[in-house]
Amino acid sequence: MTMLHEKFTNYKDMAGQDAFSNLVPQYIIDNLNPNFAIRPYQEEAFGRFEYYFDTYPNKPKNQPLNVLYHMATGSGKTLIMAGEILTLYKRGYRNFLFFVNSTNIIKKTKENFLNKASTKYLFKDEINIDGELINVREVDNFASANPDDINIVFTTIQGLHSVMSHPKENALSLEDFEDNKIVLISDEAHHINAETKKKKTNDELLSVVSWENTIKDIFNSNTENIMLEYTATADLTAPEIKDKYQDVLLFDYPLKQFRQDLYSKEVKVLQADSEPLDRALQAVILSQYRRKVFEKNKLIIKPVILFKSKIIKDSQSFHKEFIQAIEGLDETVLDKIKNLSVNGSVLRKAFDFFQTNNKSLETLALELKEDFSIEKTLEVNSKDHVESQQLLLNSLEDQSNEIRAIFAVDKLNEGWDVLNLFDIVRLYDTRDSKANKVGKTTLQEAQLIGRGARYCPFKVDDEQPLYQRKYDTFNDNEEEHELKICEELYYHSAHNPKYIQELNQALQELGIKAKTSRELSLKLKDDFKKTNFYNNGFLYVNKRLPYDREDVVGLDSSLINTDYSYSVKTGTSSTLTVFEQSSIQNIDVKRRVFKISDFGSHIIRKALASNPAFKFRELVYLFPKLKSLDEFITSTSYLGNIKVSISGREDVLDYLPQIEKLNAVKKVIAQISEKLKQDRIDFKGSTEFKAEFIRRLYENDKVLNIVNDGLTDQEFGLGQNETTKKELQLDLSNRDWFVFNDNYGTTEEKYLVRYIDEMISDLQKKYDEVYLLRNEKHFKLYSFDDGKAFEPDFVLLLNQKRENLEITYQVFIEPKGSQLLDKDKWKQDFLMELKSKHKIDQVWHGKEFIIWGLPFYNYSTANTDFKPEFESLI
Repeated sequence: MTMLHEKFTNYKDMAGQDAFSNLVPQYIIDNLNPNFAIRPYQEEAFGRFEYYFDTYPNKPKNQPLNVLYHMATGSGKTLIMAGEILTLYKRGYRNFLFFVNSTNIIKKTKENFLNKASTKYLFKDEINIDGELINVREVDNFASANPDDINIVFTTIQGLHSVMSHPKENALSLEDFEDNKIVLISDEAHHINAETKKKKTNDELLSVVSWENTIKDIFNSNTENIMLEYTATADLTAPEIKDKYQDVLLFDYPLKQFRQDLYSKEVKVLQADSEPLDRALQAVILSQYRRKVFEKNKLIIKPVILFKSKIIKDSQSFHKEFIQAIEGLDETVLDKIKNLSVNGSVLRKAFDFFQTNNKSLETLALELKEDFSIEKTLEVNSKDHVESQQLLLNSLEDQSNEIRAIFAVDKLNEGWDVLNLFDIVRLYDTRDSKANKVGKTTLQEAQLIGRGARYCPFKVDDEQPLYQRKYDTFNDNEEEHELKICEELYYHSAHNPKYIQELNQALQELGIKAKTSRELSLKLKDDFKKTNFYNNGFLYVNKRLPYDREDVVGLDSSLINTDYSYSVKTGTSSTLTVFEQSSIQNIDVKRRVFKISDFGSHIIRKALASNPAFKFRELVYLFPKLKSLDEFITSTSYLGNIKVSISGREDVLDYLPQIEKLNAVKKVIAQISEKLKQDRIDFKGSTEFKAEFIRRLYENDKVLNIVNDGLTDQEFGLGQNETTKKELQLDLSNRDWFVFNDNYGTTEEKYLVRYIDEMISDLQKKYDEVYLLRNEKHFKLYSFDDGKAFEPDFVLLLNQKRENLEITYQVFIEPKGSQLLDKDKWKQDFLMELKSKHKIDQVWHGKEFIIWGLPFYNYSTANTDFKPEFESLI
């Protein structure tokens, strides 16, 4: 049977790629911490819930609602929780019960939800919904909950069962749940599946008759209750679990997809035939290497190492041994490690980096003794240790936190949110596999690697993505970018081929590592490099410019003319006796239109003060010609002409109370604020295009790192001559018009190249030179409307020589799969504007340059969209 998330995906395929992301309310985006940029898949998760709650025709009726988010470790499940809390608050929910299996996750989550000083605080400093400031409060029960606040009870599953089984004063009771509609938030939700599993351990059997039933009782106590479940490790291969979540699993974003979307570090397993202490020292050197690479690039990021032992006694013993080794570290020890490192290995790269940057081994030893001294290490080897030090573990990325090394056994396998973990050192050498199956210990280690593989966000260029890998591709004739080491997690293990094979199998099954990977050289053909076109030719590109907003002179007319409305509660009540005939009293409600400027400046000022978007400095940024707040309130270019339709009893409308005027204005400006943020533009792409030498843009060949996870129809990474699809096969080595050695692109890109090969003779009849260049991060264009960066996949260069004039056309082409046609429509709109909007200063006598863009190339629709435009070139 089709699962719920698959039905939603099918709907998206039919309705368009933005079908869900377009549903995300602006108040969710506005009220989450702006330091956490909302990622596309998170927008999809939010939008799916909005669709499920408001529109989905098969949503259960007159019973509690239950949905599951099955999302990769590190994908931001807690941020999704915060966003759903906001949308459910908007829908009238005030009481939230957060429960999880372990107390260490409770402490971390409280920090994330309650502590505004925490770097991981999830909300904006001021939560503003419909002009009202909302507080997030921790409560012990819902009897004392403030009806205007977000009230959260934090508890463990076991603690919840205990307090419900043995009621105490001022604690939760079943009455709390019978009298209030509740949102239950289950983190690490795989722990509540004990009853569902056929085979149960003794602990699971106990849970069936205890806390799992408690959760069921709470969930079913009110038909308006909602349960949101979150986990990265639901065993959906188990038929019983899959059946349970058949109509519950709303969003599935596995670790494999997370990594393919570049949101994780790449994982490297580093074997060393050496003692644990030697492996530990190698990890220390690599960790310091990363720190210095970060510093060289003006980034303040402190890498952390996890030293993992089999049992607590061994961990404690190794911690002491490690500290002694660090205290005795000197130039001689480091020189020995250097001499044992192999040329080309990552360890040798580290030593070469230190040498290149004038850091002697003596200086390095002094640094390591300071950075890894005992007070900068942390031992987490018991339940008490984890609970007392959870906040320290949860703040490892903070500049004030100097911890560089963690010593642990298995207390950090769940609930440990750390982004700057770059090395895990396995201090034991055992296997527990049987019958060629991955053992439980190896699987747990793979899951731990998955936690460590969360990407540590950084960028050195404003146009780079903050939360995604950036250095998978590098130039062939030079070393990979030095920052690539900062996008990798190393798992240091003893030399044990069978264990490594099992670990790789586990990592591949979890999606942390690709099953296959290829490094491909993308090279310009030597013959093309000899042409005058390459050595002296130009490619015209535009720039991204700050939008000064000087042309903005007021609110858009659509905002001024919007039909705003507000309803005043009538306050009327009536009593109806069951089984007796009675007439229902109709409430006489009238509607009247008011100009909000007539409410008085003091009312409007108070409403504006409640909404951070209308601070004067924000208004001046949006409207540079605005002189004062009074002008914003009274001018017909701003609020002066805005009207609101208010409904209520006639006597109330005759003498509208001040509080109702205030609430009406708050609602109006909240709607205006949402629209202003949606339409805000900070940059524009220039219409003026400047010349860049082709030889400069394409001076370096590229190395492509391609991963393949066994998707049989994946063309990306396969050369056009090696594809198994006969209709796509083409030997490009003898096509002079294709300037690279091969085309490793997608199916659509290969179809495009085949089409141009079919048309090449017609093109060459009209043009003296024809070249197709692949754009593998060689150049960018910027949208005229909002300055968004765009890297067209191809540029077709056509040179035509006439008697006294040489004309060069550069035609930008973007092949696009059907699933992306709607989502990337802005790119096609931009391409189609190029011909009419571009400006070039034609400074070369006898030479003229013209820029064109073509519609997306899609094999299924090319005959109607792309080909007629393309043939106009001929």
